Amino acid sequence: MKLSELKPAEGSVKEAYRKGRGHASGNGKQAGKGHKGQNARSGGGVRPGFEGGQMPLYRRLPKRGFHNAFGHKYVEVNLSSLNAFEDGAEITAALLKDMGIISKIADGVVILGNGELTKKLTVKAARITASAKAKIEAAGGKAEVV
Repeated sequence: MKLSELKPAEGSVKEAYRKGRGHASGNGKQAGKGHKGQNARSGGGVRPGFEGGQMPLYRRLPKRGFHNAFGHKYVEVNLSSLNAFEDGAEITAALLKDMGIISKIADGVVILGNGELTKKLTVKAARITASAKAKIEAAGGKAEVV
């Protein structure tokens, strides 16, 4: 096979559909835009969420609570679930995800002090609570904030 002989798979490439190229094309004259009106104009149309002047849904519904745009969403992991690792292992967010302990990393992992730790581990996380840090160090491990 030569480079000059390469071609796309059968049926994978469609010919470009040219609008407004006469009656015979099946989409001539107004090119599918109908007769006049806002949507027939160049640059015409309405913004997303516009309901013809009616009060839009996003303004009709009540707004509740507070959303901090600068807040962080941490994934919580209890100390007891770290016993699944071997002695001397280095625990990171990626390793926790690979093992299936967490489903996503989000903005980072926070280690909570619930449960007991029986293994000597090096734990690297975005946040580690004071009780978790004390238990990790009591088991002979290290707790590092990344």
